[in-house]
Amino acid sequence: MMIKTLLYLVLLALPFQRNADPALDAQADALRAIIGETSQLGLEPVEIAVAPPSEGWGMGMVSWVAAGDDGLAYLLQRGENADPIVVVNKDGQLVRSWGKGLYETPHSIRIDPDGNVWTTDAKSSMVIKYSSTGEKLMEISVGGQPEGCNGAFCGTSDVAFGPDGRIFIADGYRNARILEYTADGQKVREWGTPGTGPGEFRLPHSIAIDEEGVVYVADRENGRIQRFDLEGNFLGMWTEYGKTFGLHVVPGAVWLASQHRNEGNMSPGWLLKVDRETGKLLTYVNITGVHGMSVLDNGELMVAPGPDAEHPQWFRNPQ
Repeated sequence: MMIKTLLYLVLLALPFQRNADPALDAQADALRAIIGETSQLGLEPVEIAVAPPSEGWGMGMVSWVAAGDDGLAYLLQRGENADPIVVVNKDGQLVRSWGKGLYETPHSIRIDPDGNVWTTDAKSSMVIKYSSTGEKLMEISVGGQPEGCNGAFCGTSDVAFGPDGRIFIADGYRNARILEYTADGQKVREWGTPGTGPGEFRLPHSIAIDEEGVVYVADRENGRIQRFDLEGNFLGMWTEYGKTFGLHVVPGAVWLASQHRNEGNMSPGWLLKVDRETGKLLTYVNITGVHGMSVLDNGELMVAPGPDAEHPQWFRNPQ
């Protein structure tokens, strides 16, 4: 186990650059063929450009975006000249913001079924729950970062919501595990180890749960989506869709924010809609700046960070 864990840490420390592995090149060619046989979704990308509310205000990299039932976009950003959580309307006007001083490396933001806002911190491994207006309701200190992890990415990557208020957390940076907590933040169990086999991970980067209780995990550096039941039992995997950063479940399908494994992060990629039963690609849109994504009730899509890292994209229905 110790050797396996050390190998995992070494792999994560390597620079993200184009991989000349022939197997990855073949996988990329196969994915291009799948996409080439699939119809693209007819949505128009619109930049989410936030109007500065004051002089000196400005966002850094937007790590993740979540679509609220209130029609607003909830952005989680890493710049020092704005609050980490920035909420804007469809026109890019700032509605509210909060979270200054609470984050080291803001990573993902999610909206639960009750409209509460959840965030993860990839450095501190803190998961925080807020009301939609920014009142802190709960925090979970996941902990467990290995000793000597001095970088910005040592902890949690994403959070998802199961039945009866069950909370599932992907702890992907320097760990390789999924954790479950009760609705009041008490730890129930964890599963996963470093590796390439079923139930093993190389950076579980995103997590989502459908209404039937299937848990989807974006096993990013292994280039696959693993599926589990709510107790962590392995159900299967999809291996054809490249390096997936973000997941979002919709009725009958799962959306993936993915790119080729043999290209560096922030390379061109796609939002891919995959049938939950068959694993078949249904439709897609082209994107650059792959990381966190969200889906609106009307089928429109959001993705962050976007091509220039500071302006996520909102894929809207043509007017």
